Amino acid sequence: MNIDLKDLGGELAAQFHGLRGRKPGQWPLAPRLLCAAGVMAAVTTLGYFAYWSGQYEDLETGARQEEKLRADYRAKMAQAINLEALQAQKLQVDQSVERLEKQLPSKAEMAALLSDINQAGIGRGLQFELFKPGQVVVKDYYAELPIDIKVTGSYHDVGAFAADMANLPRIVTLNNLSLTAGKDGMLLLDAVAKTFRYLDPDELASQKAARAKKKDAKAKPHGGAA
Repeated sequence: MNIDLKDLGGELAAQFHGLRGRKPGQWPLAPRLLCAAGVMAAVTTLGYFAYWSGQYEDLETGARQEEKLRADYRAKMAQAINLEALQAQKLQVDQSVERLEKQLPSKAEMAALLSDINQAGIGRGLQFELFKPGQVVVKDYYAELPIDIKVTGSYHDVGAFAADMANLPRIVTLNNLSLTAGKDGMLLLDAVAKTFRYLDPDELASQKAARAKKKDAKAKPHGGAA
């Protein structure tokens, strides 16, 4: 069948004439369908902005939270599977820390350590030009004692002295090394030997209080200008 679009358009347009004063239920089919479509579009738009958009945001938030929980679960599951290996690793680290701690003298043992450093140089036939302990530098968990030293001796004796410092039972490091040629083939070693010790209980308490004070100062908000 051939449909005349012009006639069809005219018939549809005619259905929209004379609607004023008539109830929607008495309108022709085309206006009623168009009105129903408009009402549906309006309800859908209002529903989206008034209700569904919030639901979509909650859904996305829930999805992100679910993904985070899944990742946490996988991480904890991996830790649980490797628990024995982690415990063995922790034990190994604790043993290493314990060995290193034994290399740190206490405050009372520092005098003996200074004597060991001095004897190491004398035992190698070195002549001390300077042996001057400096100011103790207190760190968070240990104290550092620098010692300015100047010794003269042969090349081999100076090298052996440096090796002896590394082999002491306590930790001693040589820093800022400077070698200068002297008379009769002798060398002058100018260095800063650093050794480290435990903090005594009073020093630990003082450092702990200082860290807490510093943390509180950072946590307090800065007051604005009046």
